[in-house]
Amino acid sequence: MYEYIKGKLVTLTPTEVIVETYGIGYKLLISLQTYSEIEKSKLEDITIYVHHVVKEDDELFYGFFTKDERAIFSLLISVSGVGPNTARIMLSSLTSEEVKEAIISEDVRRIQSIKGIGAKTAQRVILELKDKVIKGGGNVETNIISTSSNNEAKSEAMTALLVLGFGKPAIEKILNKLLKEKNDYSVEELIKNALKYL
Repeated sequence: MYEYIKGKLVTLTPTEVIVETYGIGYKLLISLQTYSEIEKSKLEDITIYVHHVVKEDDELFYGFFTKDERAIFSLLISVSGVGPNTARIMLSSLTSEEVKEAIISEDVRRIQSIKGIGAKTAQRVILELKDKVIKGGGNVETNIISTSSNNEAKSEAMTALLVLGFGKPAIEKILNKLLKEKNDYSVEELIKNALKYL
């Protein structure tokens, strides 16, 4: 199993990236999410996390800027009816966080709004993945929902709200929403604002 490819960025398009390492150019299929992150990074030497798909007549590398996106991709393709291309479309339509939020909040309509996803598939994604997304598991390298974040305020607020008896998925969803609106909340402000919605 390939973990990552590290090398020189040769070509970048919204659907694929070519990375050269030791004279070999690797073509990796990517989502718009990864494309955006690579473009923002402005790096010439990049590390792309890999998911290797072997078919009867082909071998494909799917590339991801973060382990988190790759973990979500791995979970999505474990669901019957969701192939690698569909999972890539999902991660191009929504961010990894938005996919997780939609699964946790059982937002069938949001998942169904993605091209190629019908009502039954959307329900299956939620049914099969909700517990895995909350607890972490399957092919996920790290716990998908993690309190260990760069944002210490979020981590401390999460701990405090858990102690108060609120459910982790609900807390995570609200904290993410608040931090999207304003990313420099103090711990106290985060807890106070979160309590308005819990």
